[in-house]
Amino acid sequence: MKKFALIGAAGYIAPRHLKAIKETGNNLVAALDPFDSVGIMDSYFPNADFFVEFERFDRHIERLKRDNQPIDYVSVCSPNYLHDSHIRFGLRNSSDVICEKPIVLNPWNIEALEEIEKETGKNIYSILQLRLHPSIAALREKVQNGPADKIYDVDLTYLTSRGHWYYTSWKGDIHKSGGIATNIGVHFYDMLTWVFGDVKSNTVHVHTHDRASGYLELERARVRWFLSINEETIPEEVRKTGKTTYRSILIEGEELEFSDGFTDLHTRSYEDILAGKGFRISETLSSIRIVHEIRHQEPAGLKGEYHPLANLKLSKHPFNKNHGK
Repeated sequence: MKKFALIGAAGYIAPRHLKAIKETGNNLVAALDPFDSVGIMDSYFPNADFFVEFERFDRHIERLKRDNQPIDYVSVCSPNYLHDSHIRFGLRNSSDVICEKPIVLNPWNIEALEEIEKETGKNIYSILQLRLHPSIAALREKVQNGPADKIYDVDLTYLTSRGHWYYTSWKGDIHKSGGIATNIGVHFYDMLTWVFGDVKSNTVHVHTHDRASGYLELERARVRWFLSINEETIPEEVRKTGKTTYRSILIEGEELEFSDGFTDLHTRSYEDILAGKGFRISETLSSIRIVHEIRHQEPAGLKGEYHPLANLKLSKHPFNKNHGK
């Protein structure tokens, strides 16, 4: 049984990590979050020590280490802009680290963290769960075993509604979340490059507070992509069913069915990590470069190969990207 500490216990993604730690037969020893709405922990680890101040959490982890009861893994579920610091904390406390995506906001942070890996002898793992989805794995095998000169035409659409709270939270601050492409799209870019190869060109057509769209040319694919957190972008027939999320990947005009099978992928990720087969930090570099470039590009407008939804006309949103700043 391995001992875990969790940073970001009150966040949206934390329950998946709690479940994964439990289902892999391990124990959560300590957790940290500045917000104390963490009653979900009672369902998994009611005896875990909980802290709302980093300084006390740091002291507790240090004491365990000095008492010869070191933490084996630190799981990082904190806001995106804090990942780099919290990963460093785990490594310097002689723990391996499991971090949610995006693992960092800037590509150069990866090289720096790899240096600390070497210094400490500990490893950083990222949750890249789409690589474990059966439909995605089958697609990669099909591409790799298909004609070497085949270039696929791909349309990626990911629409997931977010309320007004989003713009007041850290997620609405591009300096903290990395913006919409980083916050909700980074795992799709990782999946696309894992399946279709390295980036040849990266063009942004639209980039606002609630949507982004562009064109990626990969070694084996031409990808038009569109991401949005605005409910109005979700097809009406989907909204009528009460669903607030719509995912679609069209490959050569055919839908890739991958809507099911997401629920246990974090547990699968933990199983692989514990078996020494997890995804290392170096494997995140391509997707972090993509979102960094998207964030710093001036949108080109509706020119060239753009996604059909890029010119969608919507009613004015009540907030803008500077809300809450």
